[in-house]
Amino acid sequence: MDVTRESIWKRTTPSEAELLQPYYCTEAGVFYGRQHFSTARTEKNSYLLFYTVRGAGLIEQGGSRVVLKDGQALLMNCRSPQSYCTAPGQNCWHHYWVHLDGTGLAAMEPLLLPDKRLSPVQIAGRRMQDLFELILETMEGSTVDSMVRTGLILHEMLTLCVQNLFVQAEATSAHQAILQAAETIRKNYRQELCLADLLKDAHMSKSYFLRLFRRYMGTTPYHYLVNFRITQAKELLVLSDHSVSDIAREVGFGDASNFSTRFANTTGQSPLQYRKSALKPMDPCS
Repeated sequence: MDVTRESIWKRTTPSEAELLQPYYCTEAGVFYGRQHFSTARTEKNSYLLFYTVRGAGLIEQGGSRVVLKDGQALLMNCRSPQSYCTAPGQNCWHHYWVHLDGTGLAAMEPLLLPDKRLSPVQIAGRRMQDLFELILETMEGSTVDSMVRTGLILHEMLTLCVQNLFVQAEATSAHQAILQAAETIRKNYRQELCLADLLKDAHMSKSYFLRLFRRYMGTTPYHYLVNFRITQAKELLVLSDHSVSDIAREVGFGDASNFSTRFANTTGQSPLQYRKSALKPMDPCS
């Protein structure tokens, strides 16, 4: 593999309890890859998170081909063929890595692999390196405590990647267009809104707009509108004595029956049940 002797490669076998956690790891290490470091795999049933400390690595998968430079992290789904090596023109690739999986990765994958493309993210400071060191240290244990700590560390690593990826995207016109569309929904939630109203100012195709909206806002424009209307309705149910029909009209539903159905589907309670539970006095003995 052409790595120095100082390189570390640790392995662990997750317990049944660990396999039920949102995040767990099976392997981790730090490789001091030299000029001819290279690895290729057909598939592995996990994800792989890289972080470059010095030098650069060339990572290829499907139609994606990226160079991972100093201070950059990258998540890869290893369930399809991939290869990675010290980047051409570099004499080293000093990098941390961890094989991880768990139910939480399903939610993180669309954020860190938009359109299933490899997406390097620049991370300033030492926090990511410190987290990798904690992973390597925690893998020595095999207790419930170490299992929970490992899951929390992995979650922080992925969250750090998402936060920084969004910071990188904030300056782009596409991201600004989505934020503007969300602001339009919030300002005009009482009115009848259609997708065409949002696309008019976004200057992008419908499919691209919907894909970006879900990526940045976590849901579709329609559900974003419905959820915002319901949030406003919750406030009116608690802070006013308006009838359910009046509140339905005030927040843009118009039809009380449709409002009640949407409210119950979202909150698990009817509007009147929500009002009653929110206004119920606290039992002093509880």
